[in-house]
Amino acid sequence: MSDLAPLLQGFFTDKLMRQRQASPHTIAAYRDTFKLLLSFCARQLRRPPARLGLADLDSTTISAFLQHLQTERGNTTSTRNARLAAVHSFFRYTTVHAPEHANLIARVLAIPPKRFDRAIVSWLTGPETDALTDAPDRTTWTGRRDHALLLVAVHTGLRVSELTGLTLTDVHLGPGAHLRCHGKGRKDRCTPLTSHTTKVLRAWLKEHHGQPTDPLFPTRRGTPLSRDAVQRLVAKHATTAAASCPTLASKTVTPHTLRHSTAMALLHAGVDTSVIALWLGHETADTTQIYLHADMTIKERALARIPPTNGVHSRYSAPDTLLAYLDTL
Repeated sequence: MSDLAPLLQGFFTDKLMRQRQASPHTIAAYRDTFKLLLSFCARQLRRPPARLGLADLDSTTISAFLQHLQTERGNTTSTRNARLAAVHSFFRYTTVHAPEHANLIARVLAIPPKRFDRAIVSWLTGPETDALTDAPDRTTWTGRRDHALLLVAVHTGLRVSELTGLTLTDVHLGPGAHLRCHGKGRKDRCTPLTSHTTKVLRAWLKEHHGQPTDPLFPTRRGTPLSRDAVQRLVAKHATTAAASCPTLASKTVTPHTLRHSTAMALLHAGVDTSVIALWLGHETADTTQIYLHADMTIKERALARIPPTNGVHSRYSAPDTLLAYLDTL
């Protein structure tokens, strides 16, 4: 057996599962990265993955793999950087467990993430949000489910994984109505509900008739909705809503767009960014700064505070003879 196999096994079982207690999503993402990497190396070196050694994963090979992801697999730069982060994590683990490869490890860890343009976030205005939540046909069971799901999404800003992971016990509709969710980073948080959302959820729970551990928004078979299913239903209802709200036709509406819409609605209401970060479950308030960049009204208010100039500009004159001499050079 090569030296790579036990290192990979220790990385997943010891570091990720036992020490870090990484989530299943993280483990799956790292697993997929190394499946792609080992398959790429096997094709390049004409050797089965079980016979690859750590020395085969040098910086040249890793760089070629990253280039392959973007040019041949069509991955975005952010996906490429996520794969690189998984590789870096593994090589930091090998620093202690394979010190004889210190030079190779240092070269791989020196591969930088690729810079990329960050687009301004897209969100829905109040009329667009209303049109979207009114789009489902509430004469059907799926329409009533989708209506409740969209209302919860736009008023709580939950991530897709948090929405699909909600169970009936996570809903509290008494005084101080709120949802409890287990979010990213293994953090539990409570998100308050508006009176209208509470009313819709109360009617949905009466129709649901499920066990406490059943998903809040199930499929017809009673299983939790998948991420792709939520993506499809949001896109379907956005297309329907565009008939009554034409501005929706020019926007790509995804479940994450609804999360951005929640943040922008809170920001326009004057809520502090630190509170928005708590609401959305951000790790730090710095993540919430993207909404300040996207909000033109804040920039317009800042511009309005600047006194207007009269348009007359005087010619600069040096305040000192030495500076005047330097200007002649």
